[in-house]
Amino acid sequence: MTTKQTTMDSPLGPLTIITQAGALTRIGFGGDPAAGPPDEAVRQLTAYFEGARTTFDLPLAPAGTEFQQRVWAALDEIAYGATISYGELTERIGAPRDRIRAVAAAVGANPLLVVRPCHRVIGADGSLTGYAGGLDRKRELLTLEGVLQPTLL
Repeated sequence: MTTKQTTMDSPLGPLTIITQAGALTRIGFGGDPAAGPPDEAVRQLTAYFEGARTTFDLPLAPAGTEFQQRVWAALDEIAYGATISYGELTERIGAPRDRIRAVAAAVGANPLLVVRPCHRVIGADGSLTGYAGGLDRKRELLTLEGVLQPTLL
Protein backbone atom coordinates (compact mmCIF):
# COMPACT_ATOMS: atom_id res chain seq x y z
CA MET A 1 0.00 0.00 0.00
CA THR A 2 1.22 3.46 -0.87
CA THR A 3 1.33 5.87 2.07
CA LYS A 4 1.43 9.60 1.40
CA GLN A 5 1.92 12.36 3.94
CA THR A 6 1.15 16.01 3.26
CA THR A 7 1.30 18.95 5.63
CA MET A 8 -0.72 22.06 4.94
CA ASP A 9 -1.06 25.42 6.62
CA SER A 10 -4.44 26.09 8.21
CA PRO A 11 -5.79 28.96 10.31
CA LEU A 12 -5.31 26.68 13.33
CA GLY A 13 -1.71 25.78 12.56
CA PRO A 14 -0.15 23.05 10.43
CA LEU A 15 -2.31 20.01 9.62
CA THR A 16 -0.65 16.73 8.72
CA ILE A 17 -2.70 14.55 6.37
CA ILE A 18 -1.85 10.87 5.89
CA THR A 19 -3.41 8.68 3.21
CA GLN A 20 -2.99 5.01 2.37
CA ALA A 21 -4.01 3.76 -1.05
CA GLY A 22 -5.78 7.10 -1.61
CA ALA A 23 -7.96 6.98 1.55
CA LEU A 24 -7.50 9.22 4.59
CA THR A 25 -6.10 7.41 7.60
CA ARG A 26 -5.05 10.29 9.84
CA ILE A 27 -5.31 14.08 10.12
CA GLY A 28 -3.73 15.84 13.03
CA PHE A 29 -2.36 19.18 14.08
CA GLY A 30 1.38 19.73 13.85
CA GLY A 31 4.13 19.03 11.39
CA ASP A 32 6.13 21.20 9.03
CA PRO A 33 4.19 22.69 6.14
CA ALA A 34 6.00 21.62 3.03
CA ALA A 35 5.54 22.63 -0.56
CA GLY A 36 3.98 19.94 -2.64
CA PRO A 37 1.19 19.38 -5.07
CA PRO A 38 -2.18 19.92 -3.39
CA ASP A 39 -4.35 16.85 -3.29
CA GLU A 40 -8.10 16.58 -2.86
CA ALA A 41 -7.93 16.53 0.96
CA VAL A 42 -5.92 19.76 0.97
CA ARG A 43 -8.36 21.37 -1.48
CA GLN A 44 -11.40 20.38 0.58
CA LEU A 45 -9.83 21.40 3.91
CA THR A 46 -8.78 24.76 2.43
CA ALA A 47 -12.33 25.35 1.19
CA TYR A 48 -13.71 24.41 4.64
CA PHE A 49 -11.41 26.90 6.40
CA GLU A 50 -12.41 29.57 3.85
CA GLY A 51 -16.09 28.96 4.67
CA ALA A 52 -16.82 27.63 1.17
CA ARG A 53 -17.36 23.97 2.19
CA THR A 54 -19.51 22.46 4.94
CA THR A 55 -19.02 18.75 4.23
CA PHE A 56 -16.20 16.54 3.04
CA ASP A 57 -16.31 14.01 0.23
CA LEU A 58 -13.17 11.97 0.76
CA PRO A 59 -12.45 8.25 1.03
CA LEU A 60 -11.81 7.42 4.70
CA ALA A 61 -9.91 4.43 6.07
CA PRO A 62 -8.92 5.10 9.68
CA ALA A 63 -7.79 2.15 11.78
CA GLY A 64 -9.95 1.46 14.82
CA THR A 65 -12.05 -1.10 16.64
CA GLU A 66 -15.55 -1.93 15.51
CA PHE A 67 -16.94 0.18 18.37
CA GLN A 68 -14.73 3.15 17.45
CA GLN A 69 -15.76 2.85 13.81
CA ARG A 70 -19.43 2.96 14.87
CA VAL A 71 -18.84 6.09 16.95
CA TRP A 72 -16.80 7.74 14.21
CA ALA A 73 -19.49 7.01 11.62
CA ALA A 74 -22.00 8.74 13.91
CA LEU A 75 -19.73 11.80 14.01
CA ASP A 76 -20.18 12.08 10.25
CA GLU A 77 -23.92 12.59 10.81
CA ILE A 78 -23.50 15.72 12.96
CA ALA A 79 -24.39 18.62 10.70
CA TYR A 80 -22.14 21.59 10.08
CA GLY A 81 -23.02 24.33 12.57
CA ALA A 82 -24.62 21.91 15.05
CA THR A 83 -23.42 20.30 18.25
CA ILE A 84 -24.54 17.31 20.29
CA SER A 85 -23.61 16.03 23.72
CA TYR A 86 -21.73 12.82 24.46
CA GLY A 87 -24.99 11.46 25.88
CA GLU A 88 -26.85 12.21 22.65
CA LEU A 89 -24.08 10.56 20.65
CA THR A 90 -24.29 7.50 22.89
CA GLU A 91 -28.03 7.30 22.17
CA ARG A 92 -27.50 7.75 18.42
CA ILE A 93 -25.27 4.68 18.22
CA GLY A 94 -27.71 2.66 20.32
CA ALA A 95 -25.31 2.15 23.21
CA PRO A 96 -26.55 1.97 26.82
CA ARG A 97 -26.13 5.14 28.88
CA ASP A 98 -23.42 3.49 30.98
CA ARG A 99 -21.20 3.40 27.84
CA ILE A 100 -20.94 7.20 27.65
CA ARG A 101 -17.30 7.15 28.80
CA ALA A 102 -16.44 4.55 26.16
CA VAL A 103 -18.12 6.76 23.55
CA ALA A 104 -16.15 9.77 24.80
CA ALA A 105 -12.92 7.75 24.60
CA ALA A 106 -13.74 6.73 21.01
CA VAL A 107 -14.44 10.37 20.13
CA GLY A 108 -11.09 11.31 21.67
CA ALA A 109 -9.35 8.64 19.59
CA ASN A 110 -10.75 10.00 16.31
CA PRO A 111 -7.76 10.04 13.94
CA LEU A 112 -9.41 12.32 11.35
CA LEU A 113 -9.63 15.69 13.08
CA VAL A 114 -11.73 18.33 11.33
CA VAL A 115 -12.95 15.94 8.61
CA ARG A 116 -14.68 13.69 11.17
CA PRO A 117 -16.24 16.45 13.26
CA CYS A 118 -15.51 15.36 16.82
CA HIS A 119 -15.22 19.07 17.63
CA ARG A 120 -19.03 19.19 17.40
CA VAL A 121 -19.43 16.97 20.48
CA ILE A 122 -19.75 18.98 23.69
CA GLY A 123 -20.60 18.44 27.34
CA ALA A 124 -24.23 18.01 28.43
CA ASP A 125 -24.08 21.48 30.01
CA GLY A 126 -22.86 23.04 26.77
CA SER A 127 -19.23 23.22 27.87
CA LEU A 128 -16.39 22.61 25.44
CA THR A 129 -14.85 19.45 26.78
CA GLY A 130 -11.88 17.61 25.37
CA TYR A 131 -10.42 17.87 21.89
CA ALA A 132 -7.24 16.21 20.68
CA GLY A 133 -6.28 19.45 18.92
CA GLY A 134 -6.81 21.50 22.08
CA LEU A 135 -9.80 23.44 23.34
CA ASP A 136 -8.66 26.66 21.65
CA ARG A 137 -8.83 24.93 18.26
CA LYS A 138 -12.19 23.37 19.13
CA ARG A 139 -13.48 26.87 19.97
CA GLU A 140 -12.10 28.23 16.68
CA LEU A 141 -13.68 25.43 14.64
CA LEU A 142 -17.08 25.95 16.29
CA THR A 143 -16.73 29.71 15.74
CA LEU A 144 -15.91 29.11 12.05
CA GLU A 145 -19.07 26.99 11.78
CA GLY A 146 -21.19 29.70 13.46
CA VAL A 147 -21.94 27.73 16.64
CA LEU A 148 -20.02 30.20 18.81
CA GLN A 149 -19.64 33.95 18.50
CA PRO A 150 -16.15 35.29 17.91
CA THR A 151 -14.50 36.50 21.10
CA LEU A 152 -13.22 40.05 21.27
CA LEU A 153 -9.74 40.51 22.63
